[in-house]
Order: sequence, then structure tokens, then C-alpha cells
Amino acid sequence: MSSNLKRARTEAQKDFRRQQILDAAEAHFRDVGYEAFSMGNLAKLAGVVKGTLYLYFKTREEVFLTLYNQSLVRWSQVFLNRLDHRPMDDNDYVKILYVTAMADGSFVPLLARLEHVIEHNVAIERLVESKRIFIDRVAKIAETSAAILGLNQPQALEVVRTMGVLLVGATRADQGPSLQGEAIPADVQALIEAFSSENIFIKNACRIIAGVRADASPAE
Repeated sequence: MSSNLKRARTEAQKDFRRQQILDAAEAHFRDVGYEAFSMGNLAKLAGVVKGTLYLYFKTREEVFLTLYNQSLVRWSQVFLNRLDHRPMDDNDYVKILYVTAMADGSFVPLLARLEHVIEHNVAIERLVESKRIFIDRVAKIAETSAAILGLNQPQALEVVRTMGVLLVGATRADQGPSLQGEAIPADVQALIEAFSSENIFIKNACRIIAGVRADASPAE
């Protein structure tokens, strides 16, 4: 019997097996996307029988929710490290947010499906656990962002919460056909660039920050 298929008995072995499954799941997701993601193929990639997957994750969506939690923690740490606790203008701040979020590869695609699909087929305790991870990460980002952007804590929380919604909306602008390598007239190229997710996000994110900053009594 393959060592991958041996039953995990100790807690350390179970933790290792669970992470092994998650690593395979993330690779599978990045390769085929959400719709084509298969628990059967995941089992093969992870080197386990399909039934073993359900010992760790009750549904396909629980796999995705856990991947989202991982990607949120991973991306937020990269973002905070890039901010480096130094003053910067709004444009630099939102550009770093956009670039780091898009570079992760899993974070934005999972965030886009989180409330609409993923959270609808998970155990309530997994949902609560995920929301608490979100609360913790948003609080950490807001704490750092407040000093950088010249906001108070409630304003910074409002900005950070809104950025996620804007990020998902803006990235939908990139769903057109890929024209890389094609000879595109300058006027058409300018139009395409104006409606790119990066331009849409940065422009509107800066407006949101300025609006929140100008509000003397932001919503708690």
C-alpha cells in the first residue's frame, strides 16, 4: 500500500494529511477553476481514496471555504508586509492592495464566489470559524491602514470592508477575450485599458477613501 494511502492515526498525521489534501485542492483549483473542480480528481491528486476526503471536509464547498481562509490569511500578510507601516498616498495604497490580491491566484476567484455559492453548503461551525478569521484579518489590516491613510479606526474598517466588494466587482471587467499579441488600434487599446480591472479598482478605491475620510461620522 502507498504511504499516501496509509490511515492517518495521530493528530499530527491527520493535520499533515489535511494539509496535503488542501495543497492538492489549491493546485487543482488553479488548474481547472471552480466549475470543473472535482472531488474525484482531488482524491487522485492528493493520493487518497475519495472517501478519505469526506473525513476531513464534509462537502466540496468546505474545501473551497478552507482554501479561501488560507488565501485570505496569506494575502493579508503579504499586503501588510508591503505596506511596511509607512505613510503613502491613496493611489499607492490601493495599487499595492490590487497587485498583491491579484498575485495570490486563489484569493480573488474564491472571494468572488464566497457568499454567492461557497457559504451555502458548509456546516455552521465552519462558517462561524471563517467569519472569525475574516474579522481578525480585517481588524489587522484596518489598524495598519488607519495610520497610513490618516483615518480613524472606524473609517479604516469601512474602507477595508468596501475594498473587497470593489475588488470583486472590478475584476469582472477582465472577462472579455484575451487580445494579448494582437494588433489593436491605439484608440481601442486606450478604451480597453480604461476599463481594465486595475484602472477601475484604483480610481474608484481612491474615491471611496477620500469620501470616507471626508465623512466626519463614518458608520461603525
